[in-house]
Amino acid sequence: MPYLHRSAAPGAPPSRGDARSTHSSGQSFEQLRQACVSRGILFEDADFPASSASLFYKERPPVPFVWKRPGEIVKNPEFILGGATRTDICQGELGDCWLLAAIASLTLNEKALARVIPQDQSFGPGYAGIFHFQFWQHSEWLDVVIDDRLPTFRDRLVFLHSADHNEFWSALLEKAYAKLNGSYESLKGGSTIEAMEDFTGGVAETFETEKAPKNFYEILEKALKRGSLVGCSIETRTSAESEARTPFGLIKGHAYTVTGIDQVNFRGQNIQLIRVRNPWGQVEWNGAWSDNSPEWLSAGPAEQKRLCHTALDDGEFWMAFKDFKSHFDKVEICNLTPDALEDNALHKWEVKVHEGSWVRGSTAGGCRNFLDTFWTNPQIKLSLTEKDEGEEECTLLVALMQKDRRKLKRFGANVLTIGYAIYQSPGKDEHLNKDFFKYHASQARSKTFVNLREVSDRFQLPPGEYILIPSTFEPHQEADFCLRIFSEKKAITQDMDEHVDIELPEPPKPTSPSQETKEEHQLRTLFENIAGEDMEVNAEELEYVLNAVLKRRKDIKFKKLSLISCKNIISLMDTSGNGKLEFGEFKVFWNKLKTWMSLFLQFDADKSGTMSSYELRIVLKAAGFQLSSHLLQLIILRYADEELQLDFDDFLNCMTRLENASRVFQALSTENKDFIHLNINEVLVDLELGVSPPHLEEPDFPSSDQQNAQC
Repeated sequence: MPYLHRSAAPGAPPSRGDARSTHSSGQSFEQLRQACVSRGILFEDADFPASSASLFYKERPPVPFVWKRPGEIVKNPEFILGGATRTDICQGELGDCWLLAAIASLTLNEKALARVIPQDQSFGPGYAGIFHFQFWQHSEWLDVVIDDRLPTFRDRLVFLHSADHNEFWSALLEKAYAKLNGSYESLKGGSTIEAMEDFTGGVAETFETEKAPKNFYEILEKALKRGSLVGCSIETRTSAESEARTPFGLIKGHAYTVTGIDQVNFRGQNIQLIRVRNPWGQVEWNGAWSDNSPEWLSAGPAEQKRLCHTALDDGEFWMAFKDFKSHFDKVEICNLTPDALEDNALHKWEVKVHEGSWVRGSTAGGCRNFLDTFWTNPQIKLSLTEKDEGEEECTLLVALMQKDRRKLKRFGANVLTIGYAIYQSPGKDEHLNKDFFKYHASQARSKTFVNLREVSDRFQLPPGEYILIPSTFEPHQEADFCLRIFSEKKAITQDMDEHVDIELPEPPKPTSPSQETKEEHQLRTLFENIAGEDMEVNAEELEYVLNAVLKRRKDIKFKKLSLISCKNIISLMDTSGNGKLEFGEFKVFWNKLKTWMSLFLQFDADKSGTMSSYELRIVLKAAGFQLSSHLLQLIILRYADEELQLDFDDFLNCMTRLENASRVFQALSTENKDFIHLNINEVLVDLELGVSPPHLEEPDFPSSDQQNAQC
């Protein structure tokens, strides 16, 4: 699917103020609710209707679901009953344990919970069948409105529900998140950290327990104290192991929530414990310190009370921290700030956000393994000017997130394998070319390329200037992305894609005067032969001569110049306005044609007679055009073929359109000073470059199982 470039200008992260309304009506939650109250009706959400389209895009319900409002299921529905707690979350018939684990973790942070679940709603006074929830998406908060019709079977909720059948906040939250992502089915399978970030706008870090640092217990303790959301899981080696139960009562490939960490005095020794919850609401650890284990008897009633130990089959259990590290493979921490894993001093982190796109043919260059295209990826210049307090280096955390992949599942899009590399900047404000990466190694990079929504890592680098390159592992794969850079001290970032200055080969030497005179004579003879009695060339005559000349060239490929293309050429060169070319105008065009043909051949590296779309940036620069990434992507979508190649006729049409737009821009700037703020890129877009609407494709994606790729 083509993804058009979005502004990659850096910005500060959004404040936790008012979220942006997302309902198609343009109205806020309160406006919609008041309208329903005044009319005496219950809200029905046309954006996410009570139909199969909101449930599944590929599968069909195994049984006939009936959409019902809470008041049709129970007599006295409650939005929140006795506080929103982790025990309110029981998994239904949907494979979204990752989401439930994140919700359970969210209930441990009251401030974050109150942001996601606004307190201005209930089934009491003012009830109108409408609720809303707020989620963070790619550096902004969104307010998602839903009606309260929920899928049921035999008067029981089919999906997420509370242990108390009168309580509905968790079921409605799941519905709002399903709407955000397109359907309930789109929530099947995922990483807990994804929902944790959507609930907080925080930054994620992942630990493999067998490689965790020695102070891992202290790291988790500090993270929980600071309100970070923490999840854990056991890896699966094969698909057959998914949700397989171990002899100790743990589920492989299942998302758990870490809900507490503490120490207990046991026979004169302090034992480190950790509390974990299974979102199923049952099936628990049966080893040491499990609900009914003898260790609790030795610990005594006072310790049991302090640690809120109960022997209920509610999915929550304690276990020794050493057993936790032995049985669980991965821990995910979503920090509201990066401080959770640092020392005890709180810092004010500087944050820069860049948004961009990988577009096939122009900015989807793949990783460093693909040298010929790697350099075409977006490039962000990062200036680290200040050292950390008392340190010789600068601390930064880089988080690269690919956008909307879950929402695009229905179109065959899975999560791409992504990562990034950081290079020492050579000191010039220019988009680095292939030769730079051929001879320079990266200074830092993401630990691995992996098919997760976000990849993040922490680095310490000396002060200086760096170039950060986000990419997919394979070239030609398309997605929008959000890049967040956290630094302890102020950092300056700049998008190099908007400043394309590339070293070019020497242009061909001009011909000698004597040769020029002979050529001019030949050109006049040609002109007279095709011009006719009026000594002017019209579009039909130009079409004939250009196709005849280009057909004889063996070193370039072209299909056939159309009549409309020749009319565009005449429009470019016609100074008299009569729709024809006089000899002087024809001569100017012919010289341009020679220059463009020379450029085309010069950059046809493999002598195939065609030009790669990835090289078009350099050719246009050589021709005098400084274009933004957005416009470059539009041009490639318009003129390149499915193999990302341009024949000469496509190239000629492209150059003609650019020359025409440039002339219009100059005229506007000269005639009206009000246009002086308009740049050539804006003029080209205003003149309708001729790009067809993007359409969805279904390329080959990595499997849904997590994959690491070395680059």
